[in-house]
Amino acid sequence: MNQRHAAASALMALALLAGCSDVNEFLGNEDSVDYKSTRRGEPLSIPPDLTQASSDPRYRAPSSGSTTFSEYQQQGQQQVASSSQTSNVLPQRDDMRVERDGDLRWLVVDRAPEDVFPKVVDFWTDTGFSVATNDPKAGLIVTNWAENRAKIPESWLRQALGAVLDSVWDSGEREKFRTRLERVNGRTEIYISHEQMLEKRVGADEGQVQWEHGKEDPGLNAAMLARLMVYLGTDVDSARKLVAQAEASPQSPVIQQDVRADGAMLIVDESFDRAWRRVGVALDSGGFAVDDRDRSAGDYFVRYVDTDTGAQQEEPGFFSRMFSGDKPAQATQYRVHLSESGGQTQVTVLNANGQRDSSSTAQRMLGVLKDKML
Repeated sequence: MNQRHAAASALMALALLAGCSDVNEFLGNEDSVDYKSTRRGEPLSIPPDLTQASSDPRYRAPSSGSTTFSEYQQQGQQQVASSSQTSNVLPQRDDMRVERDGDLRWLVVDRAPEDVFPKVVDFWTDTGFSVATNDPKAGLIVTNWAENRAKIPESWLRQALGAVLDSVWDSGEREKFRTRLERVNGRTEIYISHEQMLEKRVGADEGQVQWEHGKEDPGLNAAMLARLMVYLGTDVDSARKLVAQAEASPQSPVIQQDVRADGAMLIVDESFDRAWRRVGVALDSGGFAVDDRDRSAGDYFVRYVDTDTGAQQEEPGFFSRMFSGDKPAQATQYRVHLSESGGQTQVTVLNANGQRDSSSTAQRMLGVLKDKML
């Protein structure tokens, strides 16, 4: 009997130690972001040994067909000396900076989008997300919904059983991120925004669960921007300083919504460049699907589902969208057009034929953009 009790006690101790080790590892991470995707699916990757061996001079074959041992040894020493001068361990990076306009921060990388885009995709998958939209043509990356496990309280019961019953605990929050890349004068501008869903208990006994849209947090966007900088090669301290020291512009935009006979219009009291940036981020935050854009013509090609027309939208519920691979019905495509006039920028909606749209749907689209830009 004593032996049985001893064995049971030993098993319990091992379980507790495993749970504590995971919790300690969790607490050792100073970041408050630890996402777990609602869809699992790790991308294929090349084993590190296969990519690192080619850069190690010890594994390189002689350039000629034959060589003596002394010549091979001398060649290896020269290659080691040259590789130490160009080490890729903690390299100094000066090709990234953070710019800011109000609460909006974005990353400017002195590299072409063709080089940056695949690395940003890898960043999201390595962070714990699965990617729902990977569109290099539109420069758009959208993740699936994921849970921030760092929001789960660390009670003693959670510490004891977290490693065994991890699926039981839920933070009650879901986020998905949208990353947009722009090509500007040979550089790449990167914008990050997110949507949030919050779990709310309803009913007399609070036994029912209802998911509601939460408010976008600019601080979370800035945190993910800093993590992206670290992933692209900047050290942690430099990334934090660049994000924190980005000077905010004191100017707030003055936006007027004007309804005319030939169509509705937003008048943004800013230059085209600033208005283009603000409208792009507003489209991301407003849930518009951006298929393409033409900065030289001032056009965003977007799809929009008007939920106020009275027509029933055959869209799945929140959990269905998270766990199902089915796509909602195709929405109508519009063009959001920007043009500068007298130091101001006019924002209008064009239909598929390129004509000014005066419908109530166009007015509601501009209303959403106005709310997101203020």
